[in-house]
Amino acid sequence: MAPQVVDETAQRLPGRREPGADAPAAPDAAPAEPASARVPAPTAPEPAPERIDAELLIAASVLLADAALTAKQSGAELTGAMFSWRFGLEALRRPGWALGTAVSCARALTGSAGLGFGANGGVAGELLRMAGNMTYRRPAKVAMAVDAFALRIKAAAVDHPSLDAPAARRLTDAMVAGNRLEAARAMYALIELLGVTRALTTVSPVIMELLALLGMLDENPVNDDFSWVTLAGGVPTTDPILGLPSSVLKFLNPGPGRAERTDPDPILAKVLAGSRNDIVSYVGDIGALGNHGLVLLRRVQCADGAVRYVLLLPGTSFGLLSNSTPQDLVGAFDGLLRTDTTYTRAAKKLLRRAGVPAGSDLMIVGHSLGGMTAMNLASDVEVCATHRVTHVIAIGSPIDGKRPADHTTRVISLVNKHDVIPGLDGRGPASPHDLPESWVELAWLDESYDYPLSHAPQAYSDALRGEFRHYRDQVNKLIGEYDGEVVGNQPYMLRDK
Repeated sequence: MAPQVVDETAQRLPGRREPGADAPAAPDAAPAEPASARVPAPTAPEPAPERIDAELLIAASVLLADAALTAKQSGAELTGAMFSWRFGLEALRRPGWALGTAVSCARALTGSAGLGFGANGGVAGELLRMAGNMTYRRPAKVAMAVDAFALRIKAAAVDHPSLDAPAARRLTDAMVAGNRLEAARAMYALIELLGVTRALTTVSPVIMELLALLGMLDENPVNDDFSWVTLAGGVPTTDPILGLPSSVLKFLNPGPGRAERTDPDPILAKVLAGSRNDIVSYVGDIGALGNHGLVLLRRVQCADGAVRYVLLLPGTSFGLLSNSTPQDLVGAFDGLLRTDTTYTRAAKKLLRRAGVPAGSDLMIVGHSLGGMTAMNLASDVEVCATHRVTHVIAIGSPIDGKRPADHTTRVISLVNKHDVIPGLDGRGPASPHDLPESWVELAWLDESYDYPLSHAPQAYSDALRGEFRHYRDQVNKLIGEYDGEVVGNQPYMLRDK
C-alpha cells in the first residue's frame, strides 16, 4: 500500500475566525480576499514512475524463445519432408498432388505469414538457410529469438541501471537491430566515455546476449549454432565469431599433462603457514600461487579424526595465448567447452603421484579456469570412483553447464556480478535458466570494482571479508567437516607435457 501523504497546510473552515480577524482594517487596505480564493486548488497527483518487472520480462523472453525454437524445429521438419526420398517417390506416383504440396510447403517456409524463409536441416535445408543468411532474409524464428534476447537485456537493466544509460542503450539497441557499424561506433563512444574497464563492466551482465545477437544477425551462417544454444540455455560448443567447434581445441591443447613436486618460495611459504579452513584463506592461497602452473595439495587432520585433502587450482595466465602450462588462454577455452583437458589430465596425475588414498574425501577449490577444472574433475567418473569429491568451490568461474558425476558433491559458486568471466557459460544475470536445487550460488554486486579487477582473487576475498561477510560464514559452515590441523602443504608445478 502506498504511504499516505499528510498535507500540513492549515485548512480554513467556514465560520472560523483566524487570529486577529476582529482587528479593524486599515483605511487604504484592499478588500479582503474571499476565503475560497485563499484555499489552494487541489493539484493532480504526479504519475507514478513506470515500474519494470524483470521477472515478467524474463517470463516473456522464455515464451518467445520457446516459440523461436519451435519455429526452427518446424522449419527443419518441413524442409526434411519436402526433400525426403519418400516425397520424391510419391511425386512419381502422383505428380499433381506432389506439385500442389510442394507449392504449399514453399509458401509456408518462405512467406511472411508463415515461417519467413525458415528452411534448415539437412543438406538442402542448410544450403537454403545459408542463402537466406547471406541475403539478409530474417525468418520468423530469428525475429522471435532477437526479441527474446532484447527482453533479457531490458530485464538485466533493472538490476544494472548502467545498462539503461544512453551510451550503453545505444550499443544494445544497435546490436538488437543488427546494425554492426552503429554498434562499433557505439562501443567506441562507450569506451571513449568510460574507459575500457568500465565499458566492459557496463556490458558484462549481457555479454552472452550481445555475442548471440552478433552471431545470429551477421552474414556468416556457420556461427548461428552459438546463438541458438545460448537462447536455449545450453553451453555453446562453438565460438560466436567463426563458428569453430570445440573439437578444434583438442588439437590446440593436446598435452598429456605432467605434475612435478616443487618447493614454495618464501612468500608462498609465509602465506601457507597461516592457512586454515576458511574460504577467504583459500582465495588468498590461490592468489599467492599465481597463474603460472603452480597448484597446491593440502592434507588436513580433521577434528573428527579423518584425514581429508584439499586441491587448490588457480586460473588463467592472460600473458600469452598458449604457454608451457595448462593455465593459458587456449586451456581456458578448452576447459569451458570440454571436460578432458590438459589441466584435468595433469591434476589427475598429481593425485596419483601424491598417493592420495583411494576413497579419501577431497574438496577442490578453484578460481576462474581453476573452478572450471574443479568441475571437470568432479564430472570425471574415474576421479569420482577413486575419491569422494565432497565439495567443489568455484570462484568467478563459468561452470553452470557442468554437472558432477556424484550427485552428493556439494557445488558452491561465488560470483561477482560485475565479473565478465562467470557469464561465459551462457547463464548471465538475464538468463531464465536455473541451477540445480542442490547447488549454492552466492552472487553480489560490488560497485567498487571494474573488470578485470572484479575478476581478481583479491576482489573476491575483499568482498567476503567485508560487506559480504555473511556469505563467508555461510560457505565456512558448508565446509565445516574440513576444520582441523593442516599437516601437509605440497605445491606442484603442472606442465602441458
